[in-house]
Amino acid sequence: ERYVERPRHIEIQILGDTHGNVVHLYERECSIQRRHQKIVEEAPSVALDARLRTAMGEAAVALGRAVGYVGAGTVEFIVDSRAAAGAFYFLEVNTRLQVEHPVTEAITGLDLVREQIRIARGEPLGYASAPAPRGWAIEVRLCAEDADRDFLPTTGTLHAVDIPDTVRADIGVVAGSEIGIHYDSMLGKVIAHAPTRSEAARVLARALEQAWLPGVITNRELLVRILAHPAFLGGELHTHFLDQHAGELAAPQPGLDRLRVAAIAATLASIERRRDARAFAPPGWRNVRSTDQACVYHHGDREVQLAYRPAAGDGFEISIGGKTTPVTRVALAGDRLTFTEYGAHRRSARVITAGDRHYVLADGALTVLVEAPRFPDHAHEAVKGGLVAPMPGKVVKVLVTEGQEVAAGAALVVLEAMKMEHTVRASDGGTVKALHVAVGDQVDADRLLAVVTA
Repeated sequence: ERYVERPRHIEIQILGDTHGNVVHLYERECSIQRRHQKIVEEAPSVALDARLRTAMGEAAVALGRAVGYVGAGTVEFIVDSRAAAGAFYFLEVNTRLQVEHPVTEAITGLDLVREQIRIARGEPLGYASAPAPRGWAIEVRLCAEDADRDFLPTTGTLHAVDIPDTVRADIGVVAGSEIGIHYDSMLGKVIAHAPTRSEAARVLARALEQAWLPGVITNRELLVRILAHPAFLGGELHTHFLDQHAGELAAPQPGLDRLRVAAIAATLASIERRRDARAFAPPGWRNVRSTDQACVYHHGDREVQLAYRPAAGDGFEISIGGKTTPVTRVALAGDRLTFTEYGAHRRSARVITAGDRHYVLADGALTVLVEAPRFPDHAHEAVKGGLVAPMPGKVVKVLVTEGQEVAAGAALVVLEAMKMEHTVRASDGGTVKALHVAVGDQVDADRLLAVVTA
């Protein structure tokens, strides 16, 4: 079997009726994948010229006719874009509607579900070829996974689901949905259709920047970075795209300004929600000016210490890291917050608080801040040498026993969630002092699994 170094995954949508008619509805490019799962799909493909499009379409139709295919199906191919003649090779047939079918609907104007129902009724297709394609469509799969932690599945409760109406959003969740470990991580798909490819990418990226799904970490920001990447915009796609550009697509460390804005937004939203219209003064007001009100937030291993005091005209003076920011014109409508810094710089954010967690969407970035309790509970301090579950899941393997000597990096426990496995490894060499789980156990994130002592 030929090895293709830079393969493109390109598929042809076909429809077959019970009267022997088979047509193709052009191609879809599905080359950007993670773990052999597609995450960005588009139609048409920049890799196909008229000759290659015709050849691949004819091959897919010939296959459909040879087997008497009835219904909607997808003939998948690997295309060697480096070959002079654009060689393509058969991969498989998916005998169903594909997740990415909306991009074909967008460029053809056909409703593929409707066509399936017509075929099932015994109606003829009524056309010998697809309508001429119009414009360009790009779809992304919005998934509950942490792209910056090797695509670990994530779980939790969605506190809101809001996608701009500039795009088509086929979403399978609503506010209040519990995202668990037992199903695929895809929450839905978002599709943009525009006259040109660059415009479709721009519209889709902007909609994703504004998409609001607090409560669960998603791959939303990775998708935005893919859509804006020069190689993507240049059509330089292949199935190793994410690996080749991993460094450029990795999430940048949150800068000080991002954390500062998020902390200010979280604090102001909390103040506004506590504000009592009957009170003569805002929260934090003191008759005699003394110590500022203090909040401490954690973002991963970073800490943000914030202090605030009321200022004239219902404003606030907010201090972070020795820098004081005057804030005025604070307004909160639902979860939408606006405020002005230094009397001129207008800021907007969306903020939802659940327990000690503040979810802040500002400038396209979602920042999760955990508010430290005023009086810490030392009973919940970490166990020295303890290894915890990085995600909720089911224990499918326990690879060590208590008392066993292990080296740094040794595999201890294997968890499974959302059709993916993750191995928990010893951070340092030592002795397995304790095992707290067995095969078959369901565990939550941060559950203590084992203790390894030096």
